[in-house]
Amino acid sequence: MSCVFKEKERVGVINPIFTCQPCGAQYASIGIKDCIGIVHGGQGCVMFVRLLFSQHYKESFEIASSSLHEDGAVFGALNRVEEAVDVLLMRYPHVKVVPIITTCSTEVIGDDIDGVVKKLNSGLLKDKYPGREVYLIPIHAPSFKGSMISGYDVAVRDFVSYFAKKGEPNGKINLITGWANPGDVTALKHLLKEMDIDATVLFEIETFDSPLMPDGNHVSHGSTTIQDLAGTANAVGTIALNRYEGGQAAEYLESEFEVPAVIGPTPIGIRNTDVFLKNLSTMTGKPIPQSLVKERGIAIDAITDVAHMFLADKKVAIYGSADLVVGLAQFCLDMEMKPMLLLLGDDNTTYKNDPRIKELQENVDYDMEIVTNADLWELENRIKNEGLELDLILGHSKGRFTSIDQNVPMLRVGFPVYDRAGQYRNPIVGYAGAMWLAEAMANTLFVDMEYKRNKEWVLNVW
Repeated sequence: MSCVFKEKERVGVINPIFTCQPCGAQYASIGIKDCIGIVHGGQGCVMFVRLLFSQHYKESFEIASSSLHEDGAVFGALNRVEEAVDVLLMRYPHVKVVPIITTCSTEVIGDDIDGVVKKLNSGLLKDKYPGREVYLIPIHAPSFKGSMISGYDVAVRDFVSYFAKKGEPNGKINLITGWANPGDVTALKHLLKEMDIDATVLFEIETFDSPLMPDGNHVSHGSTTIQDLAGTANAVGTIALNRYEGGQAAEYLESEFEVPAVIGPTPIGIRNTDVFLKNLSTMTGKPIPQSLVKERGIAIDAITDVAHMFLADKKVAIYGSADLVVGLAQFCLDMEMKPMLLLLGDDNTTYKNDPRIKELQENVDYDMEIVTNADLWELENRIKNEGLELDLILGHSKGRFTSIDQNVPMLRVGFPVYDRAGQYRNPIVGYAGAMWLAEAMANTLFVDMEYKRNKEWVLNVW
């Protein structure tokens, strides 16, 4: 009985869990007010990413492309960046922040986006847009390494390092949410409000759930401001909820401006939410109020209603980003479930040193596999050909065909989720998230019991 940690043995990728780094950088950019990113690459590097965002949120997002073509791939394409910046600023007078995000093609040909930013700052912006507040930020996101998770991490670090400026203490904390949904941000802000803590939330994406108003639809966009980013250097401290989705920015603020940083654990489940609140209390000196103690009790009661009778000993496979997967695995173990297979979908070589993974290796008393650089064929092959028996799958919508073909029920968690309505409104963090996850897992199993007529009579007397 052991927890085995290993890298995927095959060289190729079949049905990837993630897309590439530019996607993550684009996701960070749409969280900033008055910001439209320019992706320096082919149009598909924007089109397919915007499609993912639109599928997940059922909203429209604005991201620009330098529209690299064959001639640029041969002779260089920095002229396309210059044209793109000019057109973007003419068309969108409100835009102030313009990240220039590289892709695999432009990194391979060696386009110097740092150099072209200097040229534009001293040329185009000075000559054609004098007095206009514009910030051009180069973000290197080569898609031949890493994933959308590392791209997000790099972009958050680059935005913070560009804007953070030392001034007077502001009494706030920086809360770096990681790759979150609007429902998660709402749940986190609720916890902060109950503790009377003023925070700069990176990124403020509740507005991704955009209204349809009488005067017309609105393009979705985040509302974190330049001033918010500048003030991160003057905070009481930083809490990054995820090690791999914002951890670099927290470390930068600590090393550059001596803003104390706490990184993780991701507040999924009761245990990790308790730690998050304790970290908030320690950092700010604010007590944990009785209202949250009661909220915790309600969540524990809801979990108790389903855990022992329906969730205990259920075998589950989980895939996605490392912070999400490990957080879900910890919560499942707390409910006496058995995470059998954890698939981490990129090539980050530091996962083996993650203390949470080491904890799993030391404490799990049954056969568990943790596979890095994994794809969804790892999941399908184990079920189909290697005899892995599962009661439940946790992951985003890309695994739906494995669930359907192998007849294993699946709860959609992560990004993207495009085959269930409104999933982005449901939090998975905090006590509210713990309650939703436990009940959603139970309900998924209930439907499966009824569909397969497997002891479905139990639900009559439960």
